[in-house]
Amino acid sequence: MTEDENVTRRTYLTAAGVTSAVGMTALSGCLGGGGGGSDGETSSGDDSDSGMDDGGDSDSESSSSMNSLEVQHAWGGGDGKAAFSALIEGFREEYPDVEFDVQPVSGGANKNLNSVIKKRARNQNLPGTWQDWPGANLLQFTEASLLGDIEEDVWSQNNMKEAYLEGPKRAARPDGTYVTVPINIHRLNNLFYNKSLVEESSIDVESLSSPDDLIDAMSAVGDNTEAVGMAQSTKAPWTTLQLWAAVFMGQHGSSAYMDFLNGDANRDDIKNAFETVANYADYFNSDAATISWTEGNSKVMNGEAAFIHQGDWAAGAYRGNDEFNYDDDWGHIPFPGTSGLYALNMDSFPYGTNGGDGNPSPEATKKFLTYCGTKDAQIRFNKNKGSIPPRSDVSSDEFGPFLSKQMDDFSNSDAQPPSVTHGLGVKPGMLSDLKSVVSDFTANLNPDAAADGFVQVFE
Repeated sequence: MTEDENVTRRTYLTAAGVTSAVGMTALSGCLGGGGGGSDGETSSGDDSDSGMDDGGDSDSESSSSMNSLEVQHAWGGGDGKAAFSALIEGFREEYPDVEFDVQPVSGGANKNLNSVIKKRARNQNLPGTWQDWPGANLLQFTEASLLGDIEEDVWSQNNMKEAYLEGPKRAARPDGTYVTVPINIHRLNNLFYNKSLVEESSIDVESLSSPDDLIDAMSAVGDNTEAVGMAQSTKAPWTTLQLWAAVFMGQHGSSAYMDFLNGDANRDDIKNAFETVANYADYFNSDAATISWTEGNSKVMNGEAAFIHQGDWAAGAYRGNDEFNYDDDWGHIPFPGTSGLYALNMDSFPYGTNGGDGNPSPEATKKFLTYCGTKDAQIRFNKNKGSIPPRSDVSSDEFGPFLSKQMDDFSNSDAQPPSVTHGLGVKPGMLSDLKSVVSDFTANLNPDAAADGFVQVFE
């Protein structure tokens, strides 16, 4: 049973602000549907397995003691591991009295973590907190009364309500109540480019004001270089769904995109965006169906592709390449047509309650979530993760030039629409259905069928 078979998006909107206890029978159905990371992508777009080597039984379902804070996460390697380690180091300095039980979940990117959390939720044995997407993704827990209100104990501390912009705050209260703390933001409406190829093709990237302008730019790349216009992976549907969302926002704006998430989008607008993505496909690398997004991103670095649309985790690979430097070798603009928008993908730490049993370590968990909302925590985590803090009042002094520019764009953004691809905008079952439609679309490039499929998901 999928999420949208139980509660449609329109039903949720009608009941917004009300937490309903649906009972364990309904909970089993809700948490059994397709969830975040079903393609193996994490919040950093990593579609590879990530191993853990530092502590704990990765599949443990045993409860921690009442005095021990259990945290489960899937940041098993690379920048995610460094970011989480820095976060925990800072927390231990601030709260040395809290006993800490880290329970990493290895393998499968976020998929294994999601499976463990769903099983523990059905058993009403959730940890104190865990890594999860905020927004609509958490409705599966709030509708089963498995997340607690932390407005007074957490969100009223450290000037959090004033420092967080409305987009992240909205994601932290998916049913109207604050139940989680976003720790990072990855921007999704990005267009990265190889500066040498763009200059060789005489493209003025600052003049690209619409998604259709990008078609002419990619055509110029093909006419003037040996490279393809856009690096893309269509191996898993999330990359194309993510691209479609950027195109849709670029063509029709943030308000129309929010209408889409609310089930009220115009079918012609949906089709229009799919038509543009189909036109983009003429300029994709020929091996798009068989490579990962990271392999596609490498094509931008090695000069085989001029552009790539991805979350700003793509810049993490550039940062690790000493021969591919920001503003010398690569550049970035908001995806054409989306200037002023900061499309959100975030990780967060929810406050689990296990129904009437409450949080297994309430005081320790609240201390941890309160710390996650501080400037210190968000600097420690995000400067390692390659993301930006959800707080808009954090100094950019410890961040590099690219992330500093992203922080400035975020603070001055007109709107912060939530990701449809990464669970913030729609419930897990609906996300699974949207990905199924996109999988068919990448095979046949039929905009009419894809538009019909998207409309049906919300019916």
